Amino acid sequence: MSLLTVTDLVRQFDVEPVLNRATFDVRLGDRIGLVGPNGAGKTTLLRILVGLDHPDSGQIQIASSSDIVLLEQHPDFAAGRTLIQEAREGLATIYQLQRESDEIAHQMAGLADSPESQRLHKRYDFVQHELQRLNGFQVDHRIDEVLQGLGFDKSQYDQPLATLSGGQQNRVLLARMLLRAPELMLLDEPTNHLDIAATQWLEQFLIDSGRTMIVVSHDRYFLDRICTRILEQHRGKLTDYPGNFSKYWQLRHERQAVSQKTFEKQQEYIEKTEEFIRRNKSGQLSKQAKDREQKLARVEIVDTIADISGPTMGFAEPTRTGDWVVDAEGLTKGFVPGQPLFSDVTLQIKRGERWGILGPNGAGKTTLLRTLLGELKPDAGRVRFGTGVNVAYFDQQLSSVDPSLDAMEAIRPSDVARYTDGQLRDLLAKFGVKGDLAIQQVGAMSGGERSKVALAKIAALQPNVLVLDEPTNHLDLWSRDALEMALKGFDGTLLFVSHDRYFLDQVADHVLVVEPGGWATYEGNYSDYTLFLKNRETELKAAEAASGNRDKAPRSDDTRVPRETRRKRMFPYRKVADIETEIAEKEVVVAQCEANLVDVAYHRDAAKMKANLELYESTKAALVKLYEHWEEAVELN
Repeated sequence: MSLLTVTDLVRQFDVEPVLNRATFDVRLGDRIGLVGPNGAGKTTLLRILVGLDHPDSGQIQIASSSDIVLLEQHPDFAAGRTLIQEAREGLATIYQLQRESDEIAHQMAGLADSPESQRLHKRYDFVQHELQRLNGFQVDHRIDEVLQGLGFDKSQYDQPLATLSGGQQNRVLLARMLLRAPELMLLDEPTNHLDIAATQWLEQFLIDSGRTMIVVSHDRYFLDRICTRILEQHRGKLTDYPGNFSKYWQLRHERQAVSQKTFEKQQEYIEKTEEFIRRNKSGQLSKQAKDREQKLARVEIVDTIADISGPTMGFAEPTRTGDWVVDAEGLTKGFVPGQPLFSDVTLQIKRGERWGILGPNGAGKTTLLRTLLGELKPDAGRVRFGTGVNVAYFDQQLSSVDPSLDAMEAIRPSDVARYTDGQLRDLLAKFGVKGDLAIQQVGAMSGGERSKVALAKIAALQPNVLVLDEPTNHLDLWSRDALEMALKGFDGTLLFVSHDRYFLDQVADHVLVVEPGGWATYEGNYSDYTLFLKNRETELKAAEAASGNRDKAPRSDDTRVPRETRRKRMFPYRKVADIETEIAEKEVVVAQCEANLVDVAYHRDAAKMKANLELYESTKAALVKLYEHWEEAVELN
């Protein structure tokens, strides 16, 4: 069932439209990730879908009675409202039904059997059915689940919204929407202001909800976990890809390579044909030349897939430091007497290591960074820097770049002679700040542009130690990928705070977890850390089971695999040989499709080309499942 159909949508603010005959549909149960570079117009599209903006042309058809809601980005609460009152607004329909149910029950109590009584009974049954359908008999539990899942404590329920931070207020808006549970949710950056634990909770909640949604996010783990489709918005076009973000990333590169190869083959055919026509226009082969000229006129030029590339970020080769870079011992810091944010933190960061700091909001991650840097004095403990250390600090508030200066002056080091204006322009361009942006006032820039200026500034300092606080905030997916590549190629030492799990996985080789009441260090990246936690949990459960069954000695001949450790089948039983045969057949189909994709003759029939591309993608998807089935069969048969 289709909830929403968009046909030939056009919206233009400047020379290049943000939507140029965009067409797509949203089916019941879809979880669509809307991706594209910053400035592509993703938020504009969402606003058009809910009527907050209007297209220049095109049609939007919405299924009757469908409830479509856009997650607000700017809180505007009524004066005096509390957290719990605002959360309950999401359940306004249920509360109205509860009140009506009580009123009808009260009216029926004083009526004998009559037409009016029968009417009330019928209405009462309908209201009860609606409450049952909307799960309206467990509202308090639902409110607790959502608010606590998003990081609120019960002690905050009666707190006035005006006293909450900006990030907390945005979480209230998200909570209200989740409780309302519209048929189609439009979620614009829902993980902003969420820590890792809250983001993981949100992922599972959205999956379990069964709701239809379009999600704009720069969180690649989040898009991987929840999305069943990806819509790419770029240069006014919307392109549909099946699967999650990782599948989209793979398919896009494959399609781009195939389209480029096809284009080159077609251009080669055109050049050869034109050369034949020139040489034989008036000779013995003039008839053939004329025929080829007519055929050439009917050739439709193959569209290549436009590249979306991030800036070529990079940092200068760092000077060498001593073997250790930062040495902290017994570090303790807090702002309320007797309530330290962290205590007795002891660690040593060695040359070339890349440390990622993670933890819940409010745990003191930024405070720890600033204490390590000496910007804040510790309540106890000490910090030492090794020899030859040159630190550059990226703070998430971007206060390192003066908003009153243009970008070139904002990144110019104090020793002015080090860079010419041309070199500063080149450095800014390397981080994606090009052309007139280089002389634009920083305060007039978008968040993503200011972040790139701040990154260019620390690159201008040519540090050997980078300290970064949430460096991926405001960056789109392609800029994040570019920053990851730059940091992986940086030979100095890195210390950073991030909620971006993908970024932590790509960059960190050590993890420092800061939580209320404690801290811990782990060797490896984010995935290594989560695997450690999972293994520890498994060991604890096994130990508990062993303790509970220590009086139940197992039979010596019992060789069965324990149920909790035996892998469960994901696929129906099939012989390995049968699966291998089907894999071979599918691989032949893929090979033939790839040959067709570069066959110039195929491109003369658009319908034939489209069918071939669909067969290619569906067969590739089927192969992925077959490979997984084969692995399971080899292990369990």
